[in-house]
Amino acid sequence: MPGSDDPAATHRAASLRDAEVWVFDLDNTLYPASSNLFGQIDERMRGYIAAYLGLDLDEAYRVRKQYFRDYGTSLSGLMSVHGMDPGPFLEHVHEINLEPVAPNPALDATLGQLPGRKLIFTNATTGHAERVMDRIGIGHHFEAVFDIVDAGYQPKPQPEVYTAMVEHHDIDPTSAVMVEDMARNLAPAAALGMATVWVRTGSEWGREGADGGFIDHVTEDLASWLSDVIDGSA
Repeated sequence: MPGSDDPAATHRAASLRDAEVWVFDLDNTLYPASSNLFGQIDERMRGYIAAYLGLDLDEAYRVRKQYFRDYGTSLSGLMSVHGMDPGPFLEHVHEINLEPVAPNPALDATLGQLPGRKLIFTNATTGHAERVMDRIGIGHHFEAVFDIVDAGYQPKPQPEVYTAMVEHHDIDPTSAVMVEDMARNLAPAAALGMATVWVRTGSEWGREGADGGFIDHVTEDLASWLSDVIDGSA
């Protein structure tokens, strides 16, 4: 996979079965993007921004997208430009219906066989992550969640957030693997020495940065790919 011209990538890719820590993104990584939870979150973001800034819904959508592009998350832009308190915003946007996410016994079984510590690293909140993992049926495999609050409200892919996550959870990056649906979010992980796995969803925003040479592995079926890691064929 990409990264074959990078000597460090070869080392990372070779260490999968011996990885001590697996760091997983949450949304659209541990469940299919077709569940479209972000569609619900997007609508709630737009409504909150419209009310907070006194905008109509179309202008609120434009502002949300602009802040996402400029600041990494809409929240970061709202905090930077408008001094918004993040707590009520995060609570509001994550009050969503999780029924579109199906339980995944195959992923549950595979994570149970996968050696190493397992963590969630998300731009969402711990509460959202716990609810989603409970819905999928996999929460018992993860020792901790490093969320947007732990990151000081600074989102992936800002490099300092990865350093904070690694230090907080005492991770040796060269013995770790990061799994993520947004390709650009893997660049700082690779720079630290992690093996990188891109869960390809077909979305335009997920593909951004995929040609950067920092992706070691690509999959469209995480449970199946992890099974291959376990049996040594990945």
